[in-house]
Amino acid sequence: MRGIAAMVSFAALALAATSTPAQAQDASSSASQATCNSGPYIVFFDWNGSDISPAAATILDSAIAAYANCNHGAITLAGHADRSGSDGYNMELSSRRNDSVKAYLTGHGVSAGAIASQALGESMPRVATADGVREAQNRRVEITYGASG
Repeated sequence: MRGIAAMVSFAALALAATSTPAQAQDASSSASQATCNSGPYIVFFDWNGSDISPAAATILDSAIAAYANCNHGAITLAGHADRSGSDGYNMELSSRRNDSVKAYLTGHGVSAGAIASQALGESMPRVATADGVREAQNRRVEITYGASG
């Protein structure tokens, strides 16, 4: 994040050296007004797992960086599971996945009060499968910013 800020500052300084003061001010203002990307950011999990993998941490780091551009509003976590376990177990697993993501977010400066979560179990698969099938795309938490719907 610091590297991006340094590049933006450098670009604004370089523009200021070659433009009028009004043009430099406009460029600096638009560079600092990044657009809010409300997601979803999707973190995937190993079968029967809720640990944050290095790949998931990379996605979460991107989500945290984007959150700064979203006026630190509401965050919604939607936990999911594949269809390899019972309905009740998959709801509990979805909740544990949400808890892992929430712990990561709060551990990186996001307010716990801004985070709402919903465990959906196997009810909303990304990939339709028969009961009992393990599907990596269905083992996930989706993170979105803004009011939950």
